[in-house]
Amino acid sequence: MKIPFYKYQGTGNDFVLIDNRGEIYLTKKDTARIRLLCDRKFGIGADGLILLQDADGFDFEMVYFNADGSQSSMCGNGGRCIAAFAKRLGIIDRKCTFLAIDGAHEAIVHGDNSVELKMGNVDDIEVGEDYFILDTGSPHYVIFVEDVDDINVVEGGQAIRYGDRFRKEGINVNFVEITKDKLLMATYERGVEDETLSCGTGVVAAAISFFIKNKYASQNEIAVSMKGGELKVKLKRDGDGFVDIWLCGPTEMVFRGEFEAVP
Repeated sequence: MKIPFYKYQGTGNDFVLIDNRGEIYLTKKDTARIRLLCDRKFGIGADGLILLQDADGFDFEMVYFNADGSQSSMCGNGGRCIAAFAKRLGIIDRKCTFLAIDGAHEAIVHGDNSVELKMGNVDDIEVGEDYFILDTGSPHYVIFVEDVDDINVVEGGQAIRYGDRFRKEGINVNFVEITKDKLLMATYERGVEDETLSCGTGVVAAAISFFIKNKYASQNEIAVSMKGGELKVKLKRDGDGFVDIWLCGPTEMVFRGEFEAVP
């Protein structure tokens, strides 16, 4: 079987996207095949794989898988990429509402590649002595550091992700540096089990943690820069939580092709 695919990236977070509406190319049971497609030596290569599917009451459904083939929680950059993908397929014009594992999302596509994605509200935030734990569609552990370039992201991330508390379910670990006009961030991502060039839900987690750390700073948006590029988060405070959260930035269709799937 040949599987037609598109390769997208959003600030260096790369994904295999498949239109799964007509012919069903993959299902949640195809763990080994999804892992092969994401393999950078034997497959296409990606941080994750996304299926675009029909969903009653929505423009489409997003089904996201980690590079290890497991179905994952929400992916912010993946959500922005699938909105751009839906526009390319002619499913939407500029705006859409789609279903993901954490519920409904809105997105706005500007031009061919800039996408604003509305994230879910966040109100259950654990504030520790030197860390923040929160779920922005995926669970995140945020640590503020003096110089993010001095951090061994894989070693430091694994120490937390595979610690006693998070070993079973896993958690994404974000190291964040505050500069004069933006945040700098590096992420160890569960499921990929390595550093990724960008993480959309991690960017949202870093922004929220920053606003809490700085006593709910007066501005309502902030830029976050990673090795793969820069994203912006816009949000509003609502009591002890945050609402109207938008993740904004570029996406790019890198290439498309067909993959000769093994039986």
